[in-house]
Amino acid sequence: MTSPTPSPEQPSEPKYADRAYRSPMGIAGGVLLLVLALWLGGDALLRGDGARVRWVAVAGLLLVVPLIIAFTLRPAVFAGADRLRVRNPFRTIVLPWTSVAEIRAGYSTEAVSTAGTVYQLWAVPVSLRKRKQANRRRIRAEAAERRQSGADTDPDLRRSARPTPAHPTSAGPDSHHAPGDQVVKDLNRLAEEGAIRPTAKGEPVVRWAYEVIAPAVVGAIALAVLLATG
Repeated sequence: MTSPTPSPEQPSEPKYADRAYRSPMGIAGGVLLLVLALWLGGDALLRGDGARVRWVAVAGLLLVVPLIIAFTLRPAVFAGADRLRVRNPFRTIVLPWTSVAEIRAGYSTEAVSTAGTVYQLWAVPVSLRKRKQANRRRIRAEAAERRQSGADTDPDLRRSARPTPAHPTSAGPDSHHAPGDQVVKDLNRLAEEGAIRPTAKGEPVVRWAYEVIAPAVVGAIALAVLLATG
């Protein structure tokens, strides 16, 4: 029995969904802020004293809601086989892997293009506290491994090197990195793998998020006019 011949339309390489990175804390905070803003704004619209109060509530919602969405729900990073797509509060940046020089994390996570331009990754926050915790876990694991290697030849050290719940001798592959640093490590690996793909060539493309900027600007102008004429 012969195997079926693939059709000409069949892709030569399998397609994979983009890896998506978001901030769970940012999303949770954004939902809470949206609920609060809609509750206060809706109350002013339904129970406000006079038309002016209602117009101020509408203008305030036009200003506040897009900003909440922009800084909490919108940020995301999508890493595919050919490119990195960064969705920041007011911009979307598409970086083919060949245009990415490195992805680094200091006090913030950044993607550096081959031209030297730096783009922040809002969806991958850096936690110095979690980084210190990960470093302490790494140091404890290394010390435990050294004790274990010494216990192989010294019977007295063998008893002291036994793992305890508070001081395990080994840790998971990701426990030595803070979550943000682990994402940076994964993205750099994807950049190295994607840089050799012929379909990953191109220049960075930046698009402004007018769907967020426009209503916020309209709301700010309307609110300023209402307050100035009050």
